[in-house]
Formats: sequence, C-alpha cells, structure tokens
Amino acid sequence: MSAPSPGLAAPVRVVLALAAAIALLAVTASFALAGRTSANTLRYGMRGTAVKELQRKLHVHPVSGYFGTKTRAAVRWFQRRRHLKVTGVAGPSTLRKLGMSVNSAGSDTGGTAPSSGGGSSGSHVKVPRELQKIAQCESGGNPRAVSPSGRYRGKYQFDQQTWEAFGGHGDPIKNSESTQDRVAVRLYKARGTKPWPNCA
Repeated sequence: MSAPSPGLAAPVRVVLALAAAIALLAVTASFALAGRTSANTLRYGMRGTAVKELQRKLHVHPVSGYFGTKTRAAVRWFQRRRHLKVTGVAGPSTLRKLGMSVNSAGSDTGGTAPSSGGGSSGSHVKVPRELQKIAQCESGGNPRAVSPSGRYRGKYQFDQQTWEAFGGHGDPIKNSESTQDRVAVRLYKARGTKPWPNCA
C-alpha cells in the first residue's frame, strides 16, 4: 500500500480540528443547559414573581408570591393529575406542563414570606416535623382556614386568646404563613402538643 499524499495531510488536520472544536462546544453547551435547568425549580420557602405565576396557574389564593404549604399541596395535586413524580417541588417538567417559562423560575430565591396583615413576616421559620403534622391535621396546612364556628383560625387553628398570648397580633388569618409558624413554634415549645388534643 502506498503512503498517503503529503498534500492531503493539512486538510485532514483542519477537518479534525474543526470536529474537535464542535464537540467541545456541544459539551460546553450541554453543561451550561444542565446548570441552568437545575436552577429552574420552585420549592417550599421560595418567593417572587415566578411563585406568583405558579400560584395563578394552580389557582392558589391568595396569590402571595410565597411558596408555602398551600402552594406545595397544589403542586402535589397537579403532579398526581398529570402522572408526574409527586414531590411538591415544581421542577422543570412540572413547570413545562403548566406552560411556564422555566427560565423565569431561576430568579426566585428563598427567604421571607410577604407580610399580609398585622404581623411582620420575618424570616422563614423552621417548623418541627410534629408541628407540621398538626398543621396538616388541623387545617390541611391552609393559613386562611377558619373553623365552622369561626372561633379557630389559621394554619394551626388558633383561638384569639392563645394567638395573642404567644405574640400574635390581629386576626391569625390576616397574618403571613411564616408569622403563624412563628407563633405556633412558641406555643409548641411552651406547651407541647396539648393545645391540639385532636391532632397530636
């Protein structure tokens, strides 16, 4: 077999160099896309315009821009109906099914819940697991829930006397979810599960 013509070596090197450059660009783009997609997730504790859009899509009221328990429950409901993995986290696949631009989600951040009444919202409160279960039992995690009698109000179904005794102001349901969490944590630390005998 004869040796290749020296005149062909330069074009072959150019073609190989171009192929390598294209492959490198493809790999870089895929990494960039993966990084961007991982940020496009809305989860509990986040706030912002994308959360508001999510709440409007899921018919969550009020549209507060804060991803709380009620929004998480709505996401889970939607995921079950659309046969998605039920996580309560609105990731790229859930957002796409909702017709949302996933790029908008990455701009939202964790932090404080918006104030919606008498109490200041403050930062997100770490709620003990047992207290989370109590909230689900009492109100389904709904910070706007009111008992049929009207006496027990909010996520933890406070009566007015207990609410005010542990630092609450005004009507519990007119305060942000994080404010209700904060008051409930104080009550729980002081009295354990006794204030919720039916759900403890």
